[in-house]
Amino acid sequence: MRDDDSDAATDGGIQLAPTASDDRADYDYVGGAVEHPSLVSDLEARVDGEVRFDTYTRQLYATDASAYEVTPIGVVFPTSTDDVASVVSYCAEREIPVLPRGGGTSLAGQTVNEAVVLDFTRHMSAVVSLDADGREARVQAGTVLADLNDRAAEHDLTFGPDPAAGNRSAIGGAIGNNSTGAHSLVYEKTDHYIEECEVVLADGTVTTFGEVTVESLRERADPDSDDLEARVTAGVLSLLENHAGEIDDRYPELKRNVSGYNLDRLVAEYEGEYGEAGTVNLARLLAGSEGTLAIVTEATVSLESVPETKSVALLTYDSVVEAVSDVQHVLNHDPAAVELIDDVLIDLASDTKEFADVAAKLPDRTRAALLVEFYADNDDHGREQVARLLTDRVPDSQEENPDKDHFAFDALEAHDDSERKEIWKLRKSGLPILLGRTSDEKHISFLEDCAIPPEHLPEFVSEFQNILDENDTFASFYAHAGPGVLHVRPLVNTKSQTDLDAMENIGEAVTDLVVEFGGSVSGEHGDGRARTQWNRKLYGERLWEAFRDLKTAFDPDWLLNPGQVCGDVSLTENLRFDPDYEFDAGFDSALEWDNENGMQGMVELCHGCGGCRTQQSEGGVMCPTFRAADEEVTSTRGRANMLRQAMSGDLPDDPTDDEFVTEVMDLCIGCKGCAHDCPSEVDMAKLKVEVEHAHHQEHGAGLRERVFANVDTLAQIGSALAPLSNLGPKLPGARAVMEKTLGIARERSLPTFERESLQDWFAARGPQVPESEATRKAVLFPDTYTNFSHPEIGKATVRVLEAANVHVAVADVTDSGRPSYSKGFIDATRETAREAVDALTPRVADGWDIVVVEPSDAVMLQSDYLDLLTGEDVSALAANCYGVCEYLDTFRLDDDLTASAPDRSLAYHGHCHQKATKKDHHAVGVLRRAGYDVDPLDSGCCGMAGSFGYESEHHAMSMAIGETLEGQVTESKAEAVVAPGASCRTQLADLAVNTDGAFAGSNREGPPTPIEALDAAIDNRNR
Repeated sequence: MRDDDSDAATDGGIQLAPTASDDRADYDYVGGAVEHPSLVSDLEARVDGEVRFDTYTRQLYATDASAYEVTPIGVVFPTSTDDVASVVSYCAEREIPVLPRGGGTSLAGQTVNEAVVLDFTRHMSAVVSLDADGREARVQAGTVLADLNDRAAEHDLTFGPDPAAGNRSAIGGAIGNNSTGAHSLVYEKTDHYIEECEVVLADGTVTTFGEVTVESLRERADPDSDDLEARVTAGVLSLLENHAGEIDDRYPELKRNVSGYNLDRLVAEYEGEYGEAGTVNLARLLAGSEGTLAIVTEATVSLESVPETKSVALLTYDSVVEAVSDVQHVLNHDPAAVELIDDVLIDLASDTKEFADVAAKLPDRTRAALLVEFYADNDDHGREQVARLLTDRVPDSQEENPDKDHFAFDALEAHDDSERKEIWKLRKSGLPILLGRTSDEKHISFLEDCAIPPEHLPEFVSEFQNILDENDTFASFYAHAGPGVLHVRPLVNTKSQTDLDAMENIGEAVTDLVVEFGGSVSGEHGDGRARTQWNRKLYGERLWEAFRDLKTAFDPDWLLNPGQVCGDVSLTENLRFDPDYEFDAGFDSALEWDNENGMQGMVELCHGCGGCRTQQSEGGVMCPTFRAADEEVTSTRGRANMLRQAMSGDLPDDPTDDEFVTEVMDLCIGCKGCAHDCPSEVDMAKLKVEVEHAHHQEHGAGLRERVFANVDTLAQIGSALAPLSNLGPKLPGARAVMEKTLGIARERSLPTFERESLQDWFAARGPQVPESEATRKAVLFPDTYTNFSHPEIGKATVRVLEAANVHVAVADVTDSGRPSYSKGFIDATRETAREAVDALTPRVADGWDIVVVEPSDAVMLQSDYLDLLTGEDVSALAANCYGVCEYLDTFRLDDDLTASAPDRSLAYHGHCHQKATKKDHHAVGVLRRAGYDVDPLDSGCCGMAGSFGYESEHHAMSMAIGETLEGQVTESKAEAVVAPGASCRTQLADLAVNTDGAFAGSNREGPPTPIEALDAAIDNRNR
């Protein structure tokens, strides 16, 4: 997004889109006492970081991972504590609210507000230092937990709390929410690990909070001082001296309580529970304060040793109540984690392709399970712990035990890493499944993590289920049963007033239940907009007022994230979807949408978890443009939110406007990673095609778009004129002219063409395996690139298939429609798809398989055609279409190949479309069986993305994405890299990565394909 007055912004050479609807110059904030027309320019003059108050940026930060939406005043990206202090002091003088924000992963709405947002993740995200001997780290507030743990892992250390969103949530957020995770039985909450915090107070004062004696507090305290720090000290002292007894009495005795302010920790230190009486650590008071007391800029945190190994048991039960009844007995075995999986999740997992295999391993009568994990000194120790648990909790003859309802009827155990991951996969299946609904009803996080003493869990679950029944809804009960924290997300339609009333009723009734059982309204995710209103009921009027007094001492004008913890925010206000919400895409969808609510359901599907904001060190495909640019608008979440807001009227632009298409959709490279890696499976690539198509319908299409959409025709011409056609780009000045006229980057290697196409070669050669003697018969689809530019890849494919005793034919059609589809020409693509279906389905009906060399074309036939066409023909084609390595692996045709790999190690980079459709693993199996040592890279998109990397304005972004792949190839230490995708190979060649092409026996630039490596292995054996 733009951060100055130029037409576009750049980030490390990456060209970003110009900011639309830029109202920076005269922004008036009227929420405070006075209007401030110079707000933006004043802040720009005071900070080194970016100041963005344009409409698009504000809407990008209007949501987080919760059900809420509040448009901020603007966003500042500070580069230092000085920047933060400047913003806060300026805003304090003018009574303008301020909100610190990390990754925006909060589930209760505490990171959205009408305030100036400070995003720490862009520039203040460094691990400043790490003292391995002292087991401490100094980190900036925007440091992602996973990055801290990567550094700590070099010394076999880790930051103890392990929230599920740790790969994108920041340490400042972990402090703000007092985060923890599945292993809190061992590691407790974040407050346990805070040693010291550098903070900015509400008036801009920079100070350090850490351990201090109460006597020192008394010396500094002055409630009437002009010095804010003296008044803060007086407020803290007043709490200790006037409310310690009531805090002891009213706070629940739980490991997991993050409701209200962290006063029980303060009092426990004061009373000597954690060490010397009369000494407190004020930094720990900030844990769970949600940015309402002070703004943390840096923190010193302690670290834990990484366990030597782990072991897992999965105890199975006949019901959820039986499972939670057993929790307190399981805890006697000192596990590191006890996680509940209920019948709702088991049933849903059984019906999904991703988790069905894991769910199938459960005994037939399983209606609930407890995942119990132990930390162990070695494998024998881990096995002993599991054995003792199973002997105790899964007795051979339950009928002989009068307490049999407290036992599991069966169990699974896992000791090696892969087995443990498989069982944890079932537990972690919960959220993706629950959040995959495209209907108006959603599983809303508004009382998701009540904490209850484990001995009361059976009664609590039963009563909770009754409350849900009374309000005509249901929920799944899962997660951290060990410390008594169950994640419960009732199914609610917040667009319905009836359901909103039910939401209030459920919240009120469950809070009463929590109080009755001595629990906490929030054991993990904090108060925010969802639960602040219940703190008065949980703690009583006197402590509620004490909260407010503390807030006033720290923040006299209530400008720091106002409304949270002890404020006036309400459960059912400022919801993303409410009864007044309206949706109007402005155009009719042109593709098939096989989900509830069609395209609208997909547009509204993103729940904001921020899974698309991870870095490549986390693996996976999503989201390559965010990884390169580190900009919210380049994440799937950013695009999804903006698209929804454009279609619901929150933005002044329609989704088909030039500004919106350029600003929001342009940098989506269609990798399909979100359809696989996003927990909700938001298909942004498909949504982009819809938007681009509608944009073409309304505004027409440019010359370059039409050229790239019709690349098959151009390739036919180039092949017919070869080799003369290959000379054109080499003429002096030709590249500059192409860049100026068509916008094709002059730095790019352009495709060359062969006079003899693959079709020509095969027509002259013919099949070598008679149909009557073949194991199978396959029609090879000669995609544009393989047919006209690199037929040697197709020839290698034919040779390998025939070596596997396959009778081969080559199709007459060469265009799958992928080029036109990627440019949003849906009507033209549909015609192309129909031609391919008409040509190929008669072969399928006659028992032929369809085999495709190019991964993007294979996925086009297998998946995207189903979005363009309906009927038995297209379904039959999709079901009988295979990528070439997928084909060999699926039918194990390579088992009979006479292959002997050359002595060479290979790094394998799978195509992003194959990864998105879970088909990238086939090549690895085939190559390994041929004898190669294969290192499958956990890589994302190469960044070329078809025509994207050729476009001059996208070249820098494309190369920035590709540099990540380059690093992975280099790190693998393999002798050569293989990649099935034409775009990937072009990118690797332009990056000058180790692209040994010797397998192909040609002089072409770029690495070989897996099929060429297999062909070489066959040839090597035959010599």
